[in-house]
Amino acid sequence: MLFGILNINKPTGVSSRYVVDQIQRFVRPAKAGHAGTLDPLATGVLVLCIGPATRLVEYIQRLPKSYRGRFLLGHQSRTDDIEGTVTRLSNPPIPSRSAIECETHRFIGTIEQQPPIYSAIKVGGRRAYALARAGERVELPFRKTTIHAMRIVEYSYPELVLDICCSSGTYVRAIGRDLAKALGSGAVMSGLTRTAIGRFHLEDACELKNCNETNLPGQLLSPVRAVEEIPQMVLTAQEAEDVCCGRKIFRDLQAVPSEVAGIHKEQLLTILRKDGSDCLAPAKVFPFGTLRKNHEKTVISG
Repeated sequence: MLFGILNINKPTGVSSRYVVDQIQRFVRPAKAGHAGTLDPLATGVLVLCIGPATRLVEYIQRLPKSYRGRFLLGHQSRTDDIEGTVTRLSNPPIPSRSAIECETHRFIGTIEQQPPIYSAIKVGGRRAYALARAGERVELPFRKTTIHAMRIVEYSYPELVLDICCSSGTYVRAIGRDLAKALGSGAVMSGLTRTAIGRFHLEDACELKNCNETNLPGQLLSPVRAVEEIPQMVLTAQEAEDVCCGRKIFRDLQAVPSEVAGIHKEQLLTILRKDGSDCLAPAKVFPFGTLRKNHEKTVISG
């Protein structure tokens, strides 16, 4: 069965679900799922987890995300982007580049952000965008998000281009909206490209149109890439057998964190978590081969 990570450059005009469905056709019976959605307007890095790697989505979602966002100052829409009906403000201020730079610095760090009402957040079991489209009043609570970095790439009023690095759950169109509000104006997002998720970069992404059943297995990245941000531990053959059978392993755990990736033969075999003071228990197991007994020892065949 296929087991790996696929870095796709999502084209504009299609949903993340559409991309998953297209790849799913090529990988059956293995499952496919994405590790962080992009709106149809957006392009760029969409990380797909294939086969057992779908159980690693949470680790990819923890990674910082980088975007290049394009905005039109002096404009507004209910969706905070050009997907909605855009209106031009009457005599809005035209901020200088230095004024914008000053305000961008105020966004760095942990901030309170109110998600756009046209978002997939659930309110009473229904998506916020569905309620908004039905004409119902939507009030989404503020929530914390982290902006690691933000810089101006281009500025020629009304067009503003920003590079933003942020935590998962951040709405880039809301950053443009709130930045413009701080400048006494409004803004709509006119384009968005996700340039990276952690170490998954746009320049390394494959094109959806070029993927097919024949070449896709060769484009899969090692599942180890999904857990590069947590400590790794190389397992012995006996430890590999133990975790595949659901047994705990015993190590000197003084320097071991609460969660580690267990590696065997350079492949991800398990996610281990501390269970007591002297043992690690397999929380997730990804057996890449079968256990077989020979006359003298147990080996892993992959």
